Amino acid sequence: MRFIMLTVLIDMVSIGLIVPVLPLLVGSFTQNPTQAALWYGVVAFAFGIANFFGAPLLGALSDRYGRRPVLLLGFCGLALNFFATALATQLWMLIAVRLVGGAMQANAAIANAYVADITAAQDRAKRFGQLGAMFGLGFILGPVMGGLLGSINLHLPFYVAGSLALVNLLYGYFVLPESLDASQRRKVSLKSVNPLTSLRKIGQLKGIGALVGVIALSNLAQFTLYTTWVLYTGYKFGWGPRDNGWSLFAVGVMAAVVQGFLLSRLIKFFGPTRIVILGLVSSALSYLLWGLATQGWMMYAVIFSNVLAYAVAASVQSIVSNAADARTQGETMGAVSSLSSLMAVV
Repeated sequence: MRFIMLTVLIDMVSIGLIVPVLPLLVGSFTQNPTQAALWYGVVAFAFGIANFFGAPLLGALSDRYGRRPVLLLGFCGLALNFFATALATQLWMLIAVRLVGGAMQANAAIANAYVADITAAQDRAKRFGQLGAMFGLGFILGPVMGGLLGSINLHLPFYVAGSLALVNLLYGYFVLPESLDASQRRKVSLKSVNPLTSLRKIGQLKGIGALVGVIALSNLAQFTLYTTWVLYTGYKFGWGPRDNGWSLFAVGVMAAVVQGFLLSRLIKFFGPTRIVILGLVSSALSYLLWGLATQGWMMYAVIFSNVLAYAVAASVQSIVSNAADARTQGETMGAVSSLSSLMAVV
């Protein structure tokens, strides 16, 4: 478990590095904030639509060839993505880079499948929570570093992120063991790499049907928040890369604490289904309060009070993973990732 956790941590630090600065980099190619918001949406669309088609394919390939080689491919894609973004001199280059990067990126889905491979069903919620804590820790370190580096030069975080992706590639190649036994592997069919077919299969899993809609709508809300956060706080509070880095640091702290230390207790007390319901209610209230905030400190107050929302993702992953067959964990997690990407496009 420690191998994949370290891999995910490095991965999320590299991704977190660019969060405070990517909207600003897009804005450097435009004339005003309205154009910046529009073109940042196009850049996000490019990544999301490519990932919508790429994630099921990569997930299915991991069921056939193992998790490790697909993760290594993802790290390679991330490195190329970051370096090419740093070197882009025109907006169309950024869009092209994000298209390629999205098609090669399913690391989170494959990491979840990896954890499912090595964890008994009754312990998956806890393990997914620990993995989620690494995501949170990555967002503690990444955005702060990105904000500080971005205040020096907008391109610097991308070079550092690319270097970390290369470190992860080397670590994965020399240290990360394979989790999927050869006896559990299966052949890949054309149907299994079709994102619509994969989504239909998730809906057909026992007890999952309506949860697909929950996953879709909650991800739509989250991606709307992520896409507008930097632009919104910059417009309303005058926040720059450093301030946004610290706000995302706060989000990372809460995610790491809740998923790493509180999740198992919350699951025992409420159960995964109630956690999802209560967490979504908490999220809805938080979005409303962020919209009503008149001072920067209020954004932090909501971040630190939105405890149950940070437990939703791991609970959903546990429910879906336990419903899926052991031989299709990669395809299933890839389909969930694909659905998230579709909501990012929307």
